[in-house]
Amino acid sequence: MHPDPQRIEICPHCSLSIRAAVLFFGSVCFVSFGVAGLMAAQGFWPVLPFAGLEMALLGWALKVSMARRHHRQTITVTESDVSVELQDQQHSVRHVFPRHWAQVKLRRPASRLHPSRLTIESHGRQCELGSFLTEAERRGLAVRLQGLIGRVNESPSLAQPV
Repeated sequence: MHPDPQRIEICPHCSLSIRAAVLFFGSVCFVSFGVAGLMAAQGFWPVLPFAGLEMALLGWALKVSMARRHHRQTITVTESDVSVELQDQQHSVRHVFPRHWAQVKLRRPASRLHPSRLTIESHGRQCELGSFLTEAERRGLAVRLQGLIGRVNESPSLAQPV
C-alpha cells in the first residue's frame, strides 16, 4: 500500500483586492494631481509632467503586484518523485525529480541585502522555490521539504507524520 502523496502549495501574500487597488490608485492620483494642479496654477507648470510620470510608475507597480497574486508553486512528493509545478496566469511549467536523488538546498545570499535561495536539485537540474517568501518562511519550507525528501540515497517514509 502506497501512502498518499504529500502536497505543499505556496503563493505570494496578496491582501489587496482589485477594488482596493483601484481605490488606492484613484485616491493617490487625486491627491497628487490636485497638488500638482495647485502648483501649476501658481506658475510651476513643470510639476504636472512629473506628477503624471509618478502616477504612471505607481500604476505599473500596482499592475505587477496584482499579477503576482496568480503565481502558485505546488510541490508534490510521492514515494518515487518530487514534482514542482510553477503557475502564473498564462503559463504552467512542471519539473519532476527522482525523489531518491533529489536534494533540498538553502543557499546563503551573496550579501546581507539579498535573500537566500531555496532549490530542489537532481542530476544537474534545479528549480527555485519560494522566491516570494520571507526568510523565516523559506527556512521553514526547507526544513519541511528536507523531512519529506531526505538526503541523497535516503527516502523517508511518507506514511509518518512530518
